Amino acid sequence: MEVKFNVSTQQRPEGVRIMDAPLVSIDLFSFLKKIKKEKKWKETDRNAITVFKTNGMRIVLIALRKGAEMVKHSADGKISIQVLEGKIQLNTDVQSINLGKGRMLALHEGIPHNVLAKKKTVFLLTLTTTQPDY
Repeated sequence: MEVKFNVSTQQRPEGVRIMDAPLVSIDLFSFLKKIKKEKKWKETDRNAITVFKTNGMRIVLIALRKGAEMVKHSADGKISIQVLEGKIQLNTDVQSINLGKGRMLALHEGIPHNVLAKKKTVFLLTLTTTQPDY
């Protein structure tokens, strides 16, 4: 298997990191410190970093300030959300659920939903994908 790296961006110019390999070790708290130091976190109500990306799955660490909303959208794949700190409310057309630290949910593809941060929140989003990401 080919090892794949991200490319440097204006937001993260410090260099490459492994995005896909036969085994990828992910230090979530190190990534959390990184995104909370970035300009985007200081100037907006959110920031995120993709910590793993391969054909079939993507994992994203997301930080939201209290009151931040991810407006109604749907995903092409199944998702899971695992709250690491804080509290969010996820709303679908038929159900609302509050998730605090240590809580997790799974949602099938194509279901419209929004996410509202009830407190400053950090969560891990895992998304299944069906198309190559590269």
